[in-house]
Amino acid sequence: MTTTNTTHALHDAATPATPSFLQSSWLVAEREVRMKLRSKAFLISTGILMLVVLGSILIGGLVGGNEEATKVAVTGDSAAAVQGQQGLDVTEVATAEEAEALVRAGDVVAAILPDDSTALGIIVVADSETPTGLLQQLSITPPVALLDGDAQNPFLAYLVAIAFGVVFFASAMTFGSTIAQSVVEEKQTRVVEILMSAVPVRALLAGKVLGNSILAFGQIAMITALAIIGLTITGQSELLSVLGAPVLWFVVFFVLGFVLLAALFAATGSMVSRVEDIGSTTTPVTMLVMIPYFLVIFFYDNPVVLGIMSYVPFSAPVGMPVRLFLGDAQWWEPLLSLVILAVTALGTIVLGSKIYENSLLKLGGTVKWRDALTH
Repeated sequence: MTTTNTTHALHDAATPATPSFLQSSWLVAEREVRMKLRSKAFLISTGILMLVVLGSILIGGLVGGNEEATKVAVTGDSAAAVQGQQGLDVTEVATAEEAEALVRAGDVVAAILPDDSTALGIIVVADSETPTGLLQQLSITPPVALLDGDAQNPFLAYLVAIAFGVVFFASAMTFGSTIAQSVVEEKQTRVVEILMSAVPVRALLAGKVLGNSILAFGQIAMITALAIIGLTITGQSELLSVLGAPVLWFVVFFVLGFVLLAALFAATGSMVSRVEDIGSTTTPVTMLVMIPYFLVIFFYDNPVVLGIMSYVPFSAPVGMPVRLFLGDAQWWEPLLSLVILAVTALGTIVLGSKIYENSLLKLGGTVKWRDALTH
């Protein structure tokens, strides 16, 4: 009896425990992340993307903040005419002759001197040509009252819409196509048969989606951090405060939206046996990524189109953050949209895992949708 128990104990100790579904998924995810981080092309493209994001913010802030003030000379009697004027570098001198001397020397653009013969009581003295820019700065304009004071600048709204659209489009296409290509390569080289002997098929799919999702989320986090640093360095704190909440919502929506698309890319990639045939099955998924990108560019100021986009799962990661930036969404709308997206993502994962499981070992031609969806 004792010998039998000892034999069983030794057998159990020698036999490694079968990894659980979560452990298997994490092993595959780690493999995906390591392979990607060893790719020079991925690291270089990521570095270039980060530099472009940071550079565009820094250049925009520096160009906007480094506008040279117009240099003018005034006397004590004409100083009141430029008091409170923005964009002027004022040099006060004792006499009109000293002011004119500064103009002739090129030290100032013009001199603003008192002149009782004019309606405004001042005269602008320049050297050889009329300082049009200075005259525009000195123009008297009435105060303006805006009926919609909370409305965003149209050009800024357009830039923000493009930014959300480009980031989602680029990340989804880059990592989505990577997932599909990885699945096909493993299927074509029969590596998938070795992997399937070690981990369940669904764990293999979950690991691929998880690993590439981690990389995509890492890129988004880095872009967000660089944007915050760039806006802070260039003194664009006001824009940063306006963008804060929409960017956070964009990250949340991106997480679920990317998982949804990643599952579809993996599933459709498993339906072909050659890398050259990927486009035949992944094109519908690619269109689901491209349509929101073009819609937000052409209809960023259309509340009806944006309203529809914010509730359609494939376009919600772009449409809802843009609406939040524009101030067109009620507080409960992003929550409802997020629930719809989460339910859709869950259903897509279930559907994608079925297609993936039914197609992965079928070699030769392209697996038909009917065969992929049924045993």
